[in-house]
Formats: sequence, C-alpha cells, structure tokens
Amino acid sequence: MNQEITFKKRDFISSLIIGLVVALLVIIALKIGFIEKQIPYLWALIIILPILCSFGLYVAFLIGKKIKIVYQFVKYVLVGGLNTLIDFEILNILMWQSGIYKGEYIILFNAISFVIAITNSYTWNRFWTFKEARESQAQKESVGKEFTQFMIVSLIGLGVNSGLVYLITTYINPFFDLSPAIWANLAKAAATALSLLWNFIGYKFIVFDQKDAAKPEPSIIAPSEPEQRKIV
Repeated sequence: MNQEITFKKRDFISSLIIGLVVALLVIIALKIGFIEKQIPYLWALIIILPILCSFGLYVAFLIGKKIKIVYQFVKYVLVGGLNTLIDFEILNILMWQSGIYKGEYIILFNAISFVIAITNSYTWNRFWTFKEARESQAQKESVGKEFTQFMIVSLIGLGVNSGLVYLITTYINPFFDLSPAIWANLAKAAATALSLLWNFIGYKFIVFDQKDAAKPEPSIIAPSEPEQRKIV
C-alpha cells in the first residue's frame, strides 16, 4: 500500500542546507580563479539559493501528491546538484594545479573527484532521498548489503563517467577553438548527465528499493479536518 507523501521538517531543513552548501561551493569556485571578472553581490547566493531549493522542493511536493515520483526525483536532483558541484570543483582544482586536461591522468583525477562526490551522495540518498534512517536490528544488518549494491551501481557510473571524459578530451579536438579546460568541463558535463540518469535508476530500483518504511516524522503540513476530528 502506497503511503501518502508529506513535506517534513527534515525535508525543509535539508533543502536549506543543500542550498547553502551549493552557494558556498559556487562562491569558492568563482573566487579561486575559475573566472576572472568579479561578480557583484556574489554573497547574496547564500540567501537566494537556500530559498530557491526549499521553494522548489515544496512545489515538487505539491506535484508529488498526484505524481509521487516527482517529489523523490526532485530530492535526488537537489542532492545530484550538490554532488555535481563537488565533483566538478575537485576535478577542476586537480586539473588547474597540474595543468593536465586530457590523457590517462584525467581518468585518475575524475575518479578522485567522483569517489568523493559519490560518498556524499550515499549519505544524502540513503538518509533523505530514498528512505528514512533505519533503526531496527534487521535494518542495521542490511546496511552492508545495501552499501555493496550502492558501490556496484556507483562504480558502473564511475566507469561511464570517467570513460566518456577520457574519450572526449583525448580523442576529440575541442570545437570552436575552446580551451582545454573548458573542453574538459563540457566533456565532464556530458558524462555527468549520463551517469546521473544511470545512478538514479540504479539507486531507486536496486539499492534503495526497500519495502519497509521508517516511523513517520511530524509533518509541517497541517492535518486535514477528518484527521483533526480523530485527534480530538
């Protein structure tokens, strides 16, 4: 039996945290030299992005009342956006510091950034996107199996991601006289889009496909009138 979705306090707080971290990552990336031109009011992102993330999640919740997967998918997109920024930022720092933008080393750089991002992904997706934290002993015992499945799905995603970045940067010349750095980032964007789709399918239907549900948390949405009468 499908359980009705609710907009929980945890969802609101989590979306604010993701928006804040994303804002900080964007600011750091711009400040350390990924662009030369100064952007006015850059610190306003610390306020704007958390609000946009929370508002977008609430809109997804309203749509999710009719199409349940929408709410879950938007959660995944928020987490995916955070993971993507972590992935891109670490990769760019490694390329920037080494001056290497193609070849075999790009696979190593991409693997490092991807593994760090995917560790963040596991934490957010396990405890927020796809299910609640488990508390029973039986649930705790399933963590090892779940993490193994997660790593298998993620390693396939890593292979797709790194392989595509390597092939594009090494065997395809940059279009429109783009710099090696920009070309590498475009290759990474294409690879991320493909691996993001694979990871969502794998996480939802293989890793986090659990029948058991955790105890419901208090919702920040007021109960309906029939429910209020029951409480009285």
